[in-house]
Amino acid sequence: MVETITAEEFRDMLDAARRGERSFTVVDTRPAESYEGWRIPGSMNYVYKPFHRFDPDEFEAATGLGPESTVVTVCAKGKSSHVLADDLAADGWGDVYAIDDGMRGWSAVYDHTAVPLPDAGDDPLDVVQIQRRAKGCLGYLVVGGRAGGDDSGDAIADSDGSRVAVAVDVSRHGEEWLAAADEHDASITAVLDTHVHADHLSGGRALADELGVPYVLPAAAEARDVAYEFEPIERNETLDVGGIDLKALATPGHTDDMASYLVGRSAVLTGDTLFTDSVGRTELQFAAGEDGEKGDGEKGDGGDGNDGTADGERANGSTTAGARRGAERLYDSLHGTLLAEPDDVVVLPGHFSVANDGTTGDVVPGEPVATTVGAVRTGIDLLGRDREPFVEEITATLPEKPPNYESVIAVNRGVESPDDEVAATDLELGPNRCAAEPVPEPEADD
Repeated sequence: MVETITAEEFRDMLDAARRGERSFTVVDTRPAESYEGWRIPGSMNYVYKPFHRFDPDEFEAATGLGPESTVVTVCAKGKSSHVLADDLAADGWGDVYAIDDGMRGWSAVYDHTAVPLPDAGDDPLDVVQIQRRAKGCLGYLVVGGRAGGDDSGDAIADSDGSRVAVAVDVSRHGEEWLAAADEHDASITAVLDTHVHADHLSGGRALADELGVPYVLPAAAEARDVAYEFEPIERNETLDVGGIDLKALATPGHTDDMASYLVGRSAVLTGDTLFTDSVGRTELQFAAGEDGEKGDGEKGDGGDGNDGTADGERANGSTTAGARRGAERLYDSLHGTLLAEPDDVVVLPGHFSVANDGTTGDVVPGEPVATTVGAVRTGIDLLGRDREPFVEEITATLPEKPPNYESVIAVNRGVESPDDEVAATDLELGPNRCAAEPVPEPEADD
């Protein structure tokens, strides 16, 4: 008999297997190209299409999995894998699971973890890291004290007497942030993004609209022709979050509008500027046709500047030049702003790396992804480079871009909109591609 399980139930099975408490094999039925581009860690590929004749002997020879094996099947959308699971059960496999909604479901699995803040002192501060496991996206809920205290700085909303919280870098699944707030008896009084994202669809504006609270973007986002209303937060502007100061630090480089948020004296949310083991890539904004700096004869929009330069050549040149300009700004943001913070300030990035085989390196899903300013200062070799070698190194080979990044940026700027939820899900399938390192591009097809 086949047991259909949710992606969240499968996550728990995977964690139990990592602890040595369970044993099973994941069989991915997608085409080989899709499997090679993005998959569940430890899975094997067995291409299978519904309504094809199932040969149990051929399956066992190809996979090494006999009827005594525990098998979990997955595909892109939960169709062909369910058919394979039924065929296996019909031919004597007694312990078979099928993941409902396939890789689409896996893309929406989250973990919530509390971030240890050794320098929080007596401040009423909690930071919850909200991890999107399959994509490597990280968002945050910053929770301060209760409303009605002695506020300093700009109050952002009334939290009805509960603890005050702000949500940062919210995905399309805003319910994850609402659940985290409920767990801390907190009301979300503002929603912030660190920048206009290129790897996933932001749910920040939708959550802010649902709650009737401000949606906040760095003030520099105004220059990116964002088509919807938002409240700009200026460089060094401070918001009061239940007695905790949240300060906007301008850290351009990954994008022109990139900001980091300093939380009290304890932590800094670095978005895609600084990760635990790398730094942000610097060309995506420009590769998407947003190069605001125009040369002679150029329109600045990737079109024909009537100077005899082919559009593709101009676009490639603009991307390369944009990557260098971004790298120069990134160097200044890192050394002039983030690395100027005390060594014990906790660094909380916007992503962790997910390889094409689904592995996450030293990151253990469900445990905090964090480091300190002092640790990155000495542990990331790139940060020891002088300005020009730094720029040369991170622009020498530009990584593969996030899937559908131009459309994702356009949606996050408010100039395009997915047709429906399925289109939105498919638009952002796969892991992020935000660090300055090459990673293969994923696909997902049944």
